[in-house]
Amino acid sequence: MNGLPLFRSVETAAAITDRVLVAFSGGKDSVVTLDVCMRYFAHVEGFFMYQVRGLSFQEAILRYYEDKYGIPIHRIPHFELSQWLRYGLFRNYDFDCPIVSVKETYDYMRENTDIWWIAAGERIADSVWRRAMIKSAGTIDVKRGRFFPLAEWSKEDVQSYIRQRRLKVGAESAKLGFSFRSLMGKDLIQIQKCYPADYAKIRNWFPLVDASILNYRMKGGEHGEAKQVSEF
Repeated sequence: MNGLPLFRSVETAAAITDRVLVAFSGGKDSVVTLDVCMRYFAHVEGFFMYQVRGLSFQEAILRYYEDKYGIPIHRIPHFELSQWLRYGLFRNYDFDCPIVSVKETYDYMRENTDIWWIAAGERIADSVWRRAMIKSAGTIDVKRGRFFPLAEWSKEDVQSYIRQRRLKVGAESAKLGFSFRSLMGKDLIQIQKCYPADYAKIRNWFPLVDASILNYRMKGGEHGEAKQVSEF
């Protein structure tokens, strides 16, 4: 393992610190990031950002890796949730809810764990935006206290590592085919079908969310029939 090109970023980061926070979602990249960090750092903790707390398919993978590695994975609200609540996404607005930034979220984790460095699973191959971000800051962003162990990995590298290490991926990726990060109808309809109790939790927080599914079906999604609106 040592000296291989794919591990150079994490080897360099491990020479800087022995303590790291891992941004964990349960998806393929975050599962590999966590496992790689467990192999290189003496002290590792994870954190998971939720839109709705306590969804069973998310909790299952969080508890699995807490037990597997004997580490805590902290549950914290996703910074985007503050916008959903403030501006009333499928619910009443609440202008008393402050907008929370990415930096504030990370600073909160650092203050509560006394760990500065944060590892995340972004890869250069993910998108043009991520390529530009990582190329600009580097795989180890000293200024922001972040590093990207998988920055130079391909999708095939990630999948191969998962097979070799026999890692488990969360139900969101394995069963639903996506990570729950939005209230789009095409995503919600799968949760409603596969995890009705979790969908009820989502609807408890966002009471008007059925409208998202209805809109998706009206546009022809999930066996719906697209309806043409007459113009007068």
